[in-house]
Amino acid sequence: IRLADFAKKYANLPTLGFTHYQPAQLTTVGKRCCLWIQDLCTDLHNLERARDELRFRGVKGTTGTQASFLQLFEGDHSKVEELDRLVTAMAGFKRAYIITGQTYSRKVDIEVLSVLASLGATIHKICTDIRLLANLKEIEEPFEKEQIGSSAMAYKRNPMRSERCCSLARHLMILVLDPLQTASVQWFERTLDDSANRRVCLAEAFLTADIILSTLQNISEGLVVYPKVIARHIEQELPFMSTENIIMAMVKAGGNRQECHEKIRVLSQQAAAVVKQEGGDNDLIARIRADPYFNPIHGQLEILLEPISFTGRASQQVTKFLNEEVKPALIPYQSKLGVKIELSL
Repeated sequence: IRLADFAKKYANLPTLGFTHYQPAQLTTVGKRCCLWIQDLCTDLHNLERARDELRFRGVKGTTGTQASFLQLFEGDHSKVEELDRLVTAMAGFKRAYIITGQTYSRKVDIEVLSVLASLGATIHKICTDIRLLANLKEIEEPFEKEQIGSSAMAYKRNPMRSERCCSLARHLMILVLDPLQTASVQWFERTLDDSANRRVCLAEAFLTADIILSTLQNISEGLVVYPKVIARHIEQELPFMSTENIIMAMVKAGGNRQECHEKIRVLSQQAAAVVKQEGGDNDLIARIRADPYFNPIHGQLEILLEPISFTGRASQQVTKFLNEEVKPALIPYQSKLGVKIELSL
């Protein structure tokens, strides 16, 4: 719900998109946040599925044959099945496995930890994005007044919460290797080499998932956005991205497309040289304004360079996604959404 509120608030704020961590077509801050939320929605769905599909081992006996219970009930199979049903219900399960060995199949543990490992991957990606944005000074996680960013460099604001999430998420992701290996070496009806391993990896997985979710909530409750920094980064890249729009406008004004393309190509390379070789600002638009060839569209340049016009349907996608997918997913958890997380730094 915190990230949904954040996405709604910044649904219309243009920002540089990145592919290969290279500047790409613009998106919005809210749309990027929705990418995070969508992965979390997938994890929520998978968690609910794994929970709802859990079955009870039931009353099956030493090797899963129910032989001792059949003897107890003097060969009455219906009474054995009724006992199985009653104990399953008392344990809070809707269904029991029909077939088991001495234990339920250890593949069940794989299913559960796979879902938690996938959640770990989601949170690692979200917090990595936040760390990269912090480096760009576009978005920062909350930073306490007395928090020390670096023991040596007092000016620093290290994204330590996001780093903590990434660190623990890596641990969560590898824990699924334990049940994978355990299930693969359960000889026949079972061996006891599963027990000690399960006591560690199952507990650690749930505890780790809990703390990284709590930390992510704390981050989400205090994300700070710096629109002016975002706008400056857009200004540095947008002139190059706008060249296609400029060419189209010139053609509409009667220009020759091939001639215009060549003009833009030359000016773009000159502007790129200023940026890369001289460390200067992108002056492509200034060069276009100074070139008489582009006189027919000089009055349109501000409109052609309006960042929001480069974000496509990002804003509309945010609204539709939050209304149609996020809100319904949160309905069962309304009573738990007001809890606030405070971390001990």
